[in-house]
Amino acid sequence: MTGERRQSMYLTRRGFLGGVSASAAAAILAACGGGSTATDTPKPAATTASSPVSPTTAATQPAATAATTAPARTTVPAISVTAASGTAANGTASSASVVASNAVPTIPLPAADTFKGQKLAMISNMEYFPETQKTIDAELQKLATQLGFAITNDHLNDNTGDVVAKQDAAVKSGNTVDMAYFGKFVSPWYQLDDIVDVSDVVEELQKAYGPVEDGAKNDLFISGKWRGIPFYTKANCWFARKDWMDEKGLKVENIKTFENLRDAALAVSDPTKNRFGWGNPISKGGDGNDLIVAVLRAYGAAVVSDDGKKVVFNSPETLAAITFLADIYTNPKYKDMIPPGVHSWTDTGNNEAWLAGTIGFTQNAFTLYAKSFADKNPVYTKTVLVPGFLGPGTDRIVNYGGWGAFMIFKGAKNPALAKETAKQMVAGMPLLNVAKTSLGLILPAYKKVWDTDPFYTQGEPNFPTLRKIIEADFPIKTKTGYNFPQTPSAGYDAVYNNYLLTDMMGDIVLRGTKPADAIKTATDRMVKEFEQLGLKQ
Repeated sequence: MTGERRQSMYLTRRGFLGGVSASAAAAILAACGGGSTATDTPKPAATTASSPVSPTTAATQPAATAATTAPARTTVPAISVTAASGTAANGTASSASVVASNAVPTIPLPAADTFKGQKLAMISNMEYFPETQKTIDAELQKLATQLGFAITNDHLNDNTGDVVAKQDAAVKSGNTVDMAYFGKFVSPWYQLDDIVDVSDVVEELQKAYGPVEDGAKNDLFISGKWRGIPFYTKANCWFARKDWMDEKGLKVENIKTFENLRDAALAVSDPTKNRFGWGNPISKGGDGNDLIVAVLRAYGAAVVSDDGKKVVFNSPETLAAITFLADIYTNPKYKDMIPPGVHSWTDTGNNEAWLAGTIGFTQNAFTLYAKSFADKNPVYTKTVLVPGFLGPGTDRIVNYGGWGAFMIFKGAKNPALAKETAKQMVAGMPLLNVAKTSLGLILPAYKKVWDTDPFYTQGEPNFPTLRKIIEADFPIKTKTGYNFPQTPSAGYDAVYNNYLLTDMMGDIVLRGTKPADAIKTATDRMVKEFEQLGLKQ
């Protein structure tokens, strides 16, 4: 998208922080990769494969990515490379590492004494996999050791609602860290004038590694300049129990719409066997938000206009979507497919239920599937991945990749070292080691990096599906005229992070409010959030 289209109203610090203060909801664990309280994940045993594993592709979905299934194997994909068995930041492989291809040279290290004796302070999100967090820290420490500087990296829960406000206060007081990496916050920190233009770094990286993936560019290239340095991409998708579907004669290629999904979830359910098809919460958390948003978009609805400035939530399409979704949780017809206690789930709930083998369909980041591999859980080989589902308002599935990015704060004591650190982390052996430890949650942000090592494309049979989600052609347009992804919006972020959507569903499902009335109440709350941020409605 053009810089002109991305141009948005500059928000006052006072107005924005008012919205941040309102959004300081209770911290929610985010199991969908990044931004969650870290949980213990067993480290998979180091394995090797005699040859790359070829992906198995199921029948093609309509105008979307094909669903894929983890086939039965005689060898296990070579996914396990830890920081300890990795390499120095300059890309020199050790004997325990997979040697990266020389097709794309890495950014060279600066002279050894350039940053010797200096210090770098950063903050970052907690990772769902502790091993991923450890590997990122290990790669940062390797670089610091090579170049002779000292580094600190404080990990924060990025769902507490106060990260933006606290860091803004640190910048304004002149007591800031140098840099951060998160999977969000670029737009609000830009609006608050807290981060510097990093276009020089990103342009250098793009010359070496190719263009940034469009999904990351959409959120990081704001008003004609790069506000964050792309670090990695990741993909959300749906997971289904193929063995349960096989028992009922269901084919994944025939489950094309959310209505098909609902009916399939009911068909595979059997409470007497502790099987519940619909493994999706509407409670406060990222998983609840993401389910509601996915259904809204499939029905052609949106929270905000494409320019990010106007609330457009109260519409016939929204009413149809929310009525459909609410019916699943309130209609006795579907009671057998709803897991007990689903309304109290945090963002770890569906992960735990999936790994326990009690739910048939759920939406999540790749962490859910990767953990089943890491734990050698038998559900791993019984899983099929689906990019998403259509609805009456779409001809294409609305799904695209997420990202992680480095940001450099105004007032940083060492911006040059912060830039160099980011440049060394986004490709070569540092990124490869992190990607392998994350088991596919973290993937390249630059198009040429995908082909620098076979792991990115063949390390697991479902990686091609993840790449297709990340590299979806944009925009994805609904029949109602909305284009996704939309322009980054501080107003939308407030709606999402304040859980206005899950509150609305709670009013309907738990308190019996009529969908139309709950939608109007939610819309009024959204308007207040936008106006508090200086976005006049």
